[in-house]
This record gives sequence, structure tokens and C-alpha cells, in this order.
Amino acid sequence: MAVLGSIVKRAIKLRGRMPTIFKIKNPYAIQFKELKKLLKKASNTSFGEKYGFNEILKSHDPVEEFQQRVPIHDYNQIFRNWWYRTLNGEPFVCWPGKVKYFALSSGTSEASSKQIPITNDMLRAIKKTSINQIFSLARYDFSQGFYEKGILMLGGSTHLNYNGTYFEGDLSGITAKNIPFWFQHFYKPGKRIAKERDWPTKLEEIVKKARSWDIGVICGVPAWWQILLEKIIDHYKVDNIHQIWPNLSIFVHGGVSFGPYEKGFEKLLGKQITYIETYLASEGFIAFQNRPNTNSMQLVLNNWIFMEFVPFNEKNFDTEGNLKPDAETLTIDKVKEDIDYALLISTNAGAWRYLIGDMIKFTSLEFNEIIITGRTKHFLNLCGEHLSQENMNMAIKRVEDQLNIEIREFTVTGVKHNSMFAHKWYIGTDNEVDPDTLRTKIDENLKILNDDYRVERIAAIKGVFVEILPSKTFYDYMKYKGKEGGQNKFPRVLKNEHLSDWEKFLKSYK
Repeated sequence: MAVLGSIVKRAIKLRGRMPTIFKIKNPYAIQFKELKKLLKKASNTSFGEKYGFNEILKSHDPVEEFQQRVPIHDYNQIFRNWWYRTLNGEPFVCWPGKVKYFALSSGTSEASSKQIPITNDMLRAIKKTSINQIFSLARYDFSQGFYEKGILMLGGSTHLNYNGTYFEGDLSGITAKNIPFWFQHFYKPGKRIAKERDWPTKLEEIVKKARSWDIGVICGVPAWWQILLEKIIDHYKVDNIHQIWPNLSIFVHGGVSFGPYEKGFEKLLGKQITYIETYLASEGFIAFQNRPNTNSMQLVLNNWIFMEFVPFNEKNFDTEGNLKPDAETLTIDKVKEDIDYALLISTNAGAWRYLIGDMIKFTSLEFNEIIITGRTKHFLNLCGEHLSQENMNMAIKRVEDQLNIEIREFTVTGVKHNSMFAHKWYIGTDNEVDPDTLRTKIDENLKILNDDYRVERIAAIKGVFVEILPSKTFYDYMKYKGKEGGQNKFPRVLKNEHLSDWEKFLKSYK
């Protein structure tokens, strides 16, 4: 173990001296090359033949020709027209060969549960980007001994469901099942616990083994990790997790903004740790934090993903967050900083001009770095307030600091209020807090963060309501929906049938 750790450390240091790993001078040229690779590889598929990939490659401007010939797809469109065929074992539909794995997404918007194809080529691409992320640790000041510590990944079960022609399960379970052989020396919780399908049982098994592990890195969704750390601390009757894992130095997280969880997380630590964000979606490994002293992630431009960016505005999206047919799409050389873009991706898993559902914002064009600002359908715009998930996360984080409370979860919805509108917030906290004070602080913070919201609070948004709930309510709802643990997240905005389900649950829960 020590020998392997020293080898990894030396390899990381050598790779980390190469500045081109994290800074690309001509991102468009890289992306152009990736598109041509994708088109060439998929030219003999049913999708490639229908849309003339060979003709696109021979055209004067393959990017423009690709955008003109190939329509934009959301999940429902591409699954209904193409991906469903791969479930029956049909090969060469959207990508060469058969699809062996399907990732079940958290389903916080659109379909209740999505089946995303995961090809062998995609698994290799994810593995390559994961290794590059490990190499990026050379830019952080960790001792050689750190690289001999365990890495505890809290994800879905590696015991996948077999449906005759394919396996399906959580992406974290699929990728954990395909980790490199040398990484297995560091990987925790080990194969037996990783296979466990029952989430509470998995957590209890990890708690029992926790003291026997020397953990340096933890990986996963913040909400579930917070619950696990609390269980470990309570079980061993210690003050903080560093009394169990003194070498814990890194938390690799993704899926949701970490801001609202930070205050609660720090209460569980005995010393400061490094937070590293990743953007590993079911559709591909899109970006990761590649250097210290930043909260942004660098896009992975050279690993079989071609990206397009749609300005998130009323010209391109309707009031429900649906993409309009004539939406403007931009390549990476046309984007600007500090503008919300919806992300379209074409990948080696057979996603073509696929609306992934996330909104991103460029924080640095020099480093091709982004932050995730929300979901295309997780925003509120009842009357022009344009309230984004980024606004909500920041407002909640400020409230936590102002009132010295911990808000574990929250969600918000828009409602009719007399002849006008109102926002209703459901706040998950276990602290004693006055609802009126909480309501006032959230409202005040949003007025500062969002000028449109401030104006509409005068004109059309005539009320802001807050309902305080025990944080356990949110986790019990996730369990009720069959979405406990793994990569599942509670949606920050509830609309339509999701709102109805939540309200029915609360009525019976109380």
C-alpha cells in the first residue's frame, strides 16, 4: 500500500508540472476535433445514417452543418425516438455496438426516472477524466503519506439490475464496478458493502467499519454525507469525524451547490479540509475543479464530448423552461462570462445535441471554467422575477450566517395569491427559528441578489410564505419516492406533479 501510494504520488507530481493539462489555448480547435471524432465513429449507426454524418464530415463547415441537420433533443425526445431501441439489445442505434449499461437518473425533472445509456467508450472516457482529476491533486499541498490513505465513495449499489439485455443502476454504482485495478487498493467501502442495495443498511455497515479505515478522501452528494458523518460521530461518541479519520483532507462533491451545506459540514470536522467539486452527470464527466483557490470547474473539452451553449433567456426558452425550436446555440468560442447557458452535449454514449437540463455560467474564459447555476426547469419566473437556483442557494447560505442556523434542505414553489402571485418556501432545519424572521431574511437577501425579484416584489409578488419542517421530512420523502441515497438530490423548485406529490406526502406525513 505504501509503495503504491508513493508511485501514485510521483506520477501525480510529474503530470502536474505540465501546464497544458489545465489551460487550453484554443478550446474551439479541441472541440472541433472532438466533434469530428464523434461523427466519424457514429457514421454507420442508424442515427448517423439518418442525419448524414458522412456528408457533414465532408462539408465546408462541419460544425454549422451538424447544427443545421441534427435537431436538439431533450430526454423524452431522444428516448422515444432512439434510445428505447437499445433497451431491446439492438446495436448501432446511436453509437456503435450494444449498450450494456443504463444509468438511472435521479429524475428531478421531466420523466420520473430516466434511463441514460452508458457505453463502454463512455466508461473509458469517465475513467480517463477521473485519472486526470487525481493528477490535478499535484497542484495541492498534500504530503506523500496522504496518497496512501483510503478513498471512501458513498454512492449507489454496484449490484445492478439485469433486464435481459442490459444492466441498470445508479451511475456511481456502474463506475465503481468498473474502477481501475490499481485503484482498488484505495477504494472503500469495499466490494461487499458497495453491493448493498438497502441504503440504511449500507450506511450502518459503513459506520461499523469506519474506525478500521484510514480515510483521506470522501466522495459523494453532500446531504447523504452529512447524514453518514453524523451517524459515525454518534456511534463512536466522539466530537468530530477527525477523531475517527485524522487524515481526512478532501471532500469531492457534486450534484448540488455545496454552499447551503457548508455550515453544517464544518460542525462535523476537527480541522479544515479541501473541497473539490466535480460535474459527473449520468450523461458524462463534463468538468472538475482542476486547481486550488477557485470554486469553479474546468470543462473537459478533449474526451469525447462536444458541447454547445444556449443562452438562458426568454428568446430561447418558454416560461416552463422548455427549449424553443429556433433557439440560438453557441460553440465555446462564442460564449461570454457571467451569462447563464443551458448545456447541449453530444457524446460517445449516443447523446446528440442533448439538452442535459443543467445551466452553467463561465467564470473564466482563460481557463474554460464554469459553475453550475441550476436546472433549466428549476427556476421561478411567475411574473418576470427570473429567480434562479443560484439566487436561492446564495440567499439560504446568507440566512444561515445571519441567523446562525443550519438549513439542511429547502425547496420553493410559486403559488397564486389573491389576484397576484406569491412564493412559498419549505425549509428543512432542526434549529429553533421564528418563521417570520426567516421569511423576512430570505426576502431581503433575494432583493439584494436579484433586481428583477426586487421590482416584482413591489408589483406582482404579493407574498412570501415559509413553512419550517424537520430536515428528516425531506429525506423521508426521498425514501417514499424510492430515491434515497446515491446520486439522488431533492429538487430546489417544485412544479406541477412534483409539487402535488410533495403536498400529498406532507399531508399524510403530518
